[in-house]
Amino acid sequence: MSEQELSEEQIVDAVYTYAAEQMKKGVSDRRVESMLVEEGLDQEAAAVVVANLSRMRAEAVGEAGRRNMLYGALWCIGGIVVTAATYSAASGGGTYVVAWGAIVFGAIQFFRGLFQGGVG
Repeated sequence: MSEQELSEEQIVDAVYTYAAEQMKKGVSDRRVESMLVEEGLDQEAAAVVVANLSRMRAEAVGEAGRRNMLYGALWCIGGIVVTAATYSAASGGGTYVVAWGAIVFGAIQFFRGLFQGGVG
């Protein structure tokens, strides 16, 4: 790989890093695009950078949502199973455990994931 190619890669990495940092700070996509143009990128290249980063951010949020839904469902179902099993074992007059923490925590985590964009 020549020095010219390496420096172009470094430039591309720097542009994406700069844009990602701005987006992470909460700067709007339109403003990030304008900032890239102000830094010397042409309008089309700036739009591509912002579109790619927006797509990557949406994919990451969706993945986190799906993960929260999975773990939340597992906690909730696990809590229900523990509650049902101990209730069934205590049907002759013993004590049983209501695993309400796992059920509630799991349900909250599941719905948090659902609203994060876990479906789709």
